[in-house]
Amino acid sequence: MLARLLFALTLIASPASAKDSPSVVVQQGKASIYADKFHGRRTASGEIHDQNDLTAASRILPLGARAMVTNLETGKTVTVEITDRGPYVSGRVVDLSKRAAREIGLTPRQGIARVRVEAHAQRQPTSDLKNEVARLAAVRAAPPKRIDTRTAIRRPNLQKGYRERYGRQ
Repeated sequence: MLARLLFALTLIASPASAKDSPSVVVQQGKASIYADKFHGRRTASGEIHDQNDLTAASRILPLGARAMVTNLETGKTVTVEITDRGPYVSGRVVDLSKRAAREIGLTPRQGIARVRVEAHAQRQPTSDLKNEVARLAAVRAAPPKRIDTRTAIRRPNLQKGYRERYGRQ
C-alpha cells in the first residue's frame, strides 16, 4: 500500500507528463484476461505463466519490460512485467494475468476493459530494456515518412501478367 502511494506521488510530482516525455511508450485500447488454459505453459520469454503473478502480454513492448496499466473506467493502476506476446485480437493492446486484472478491477465476467498502457524507459530494470523502450518511444513519436510519388518505384501492372498466364480478358 505504501509503495502504491509513493508511486502515485512520483507521478504527481513528475514535471513532464507521459505525452511530453519522449522516453514513454503509451498505448490505449482494450485489455483482456489470459485464458485458464495458459496457466502453467511456457511464455515467449521462456517463463512458466502463472495467473497469480503480475504479468502481461504485449505485441510491441520488449519482453521483461515493466509497464503501468490503468483501467480507464475505474482509475486503478497496476505495474506488470511483459512476459509474453499477444493479444492477437484487433483493438486489444494487452493480455493480463488474473491477478493483474483483479488489481485494476477487471473481472472475468466483464472480460475486457478500456486501458492505458505506459512503459517509461527510466523505470525499466536493466539498461538494455531502458534503451529498447526509449528507442521504441522515439520510433513511435516520429512523424510518418512521406513517400515522394514522383520518384517512387511503381508496381508493374499485375493484371497484364495475370491475363497472359490465364488467358482471361
